[in-house]
Amino acid sequence: QVQLLESGGGLVQPGGSLRLSCAASGSIFSINAMGWYRQAPGKQRELVASITSRLSTNYADSVRGRFTISRDNAKNTVYLQMGSLKPEDTAVYYCHAESRGFRDTAYSPVWGQGTQVTVSS
Repeated sequence: QVQLLESGGGLVQPGGSLRLSCAASGSIFSINAMGWYRQAPGKQRELVASITSRLSTNYADSVRGRFTISRDNAKNTVYLQMGSLKPEDTAVYYCHAESRGFRDTAYSPVWGQGTQVTVSS
């Protein structure tokens, strides 16, 4: 079974930066796409950014140009560098991966436990 462990959340002032990390561990045969989602109070969970195993990226319009997603395939880790943060970026950020174990025949979605990001002065 694959687990995702996020780190790097916290409180930051508007205009500031944060870097989130998410490491996958467990019985990993392969990881396809990885990404970050966020959910603000009273809102649905939304995609922030995603990256394939071949490092092709996709961003939500609201973060494009401010956030950068990257990954280290050797470490099964995905990062989200967040800059020019705004109060509306405040949310719980969840790591997501499509993973396949050694005994699996298909990829399955895995979620992290979430990390809080608060942008406030």
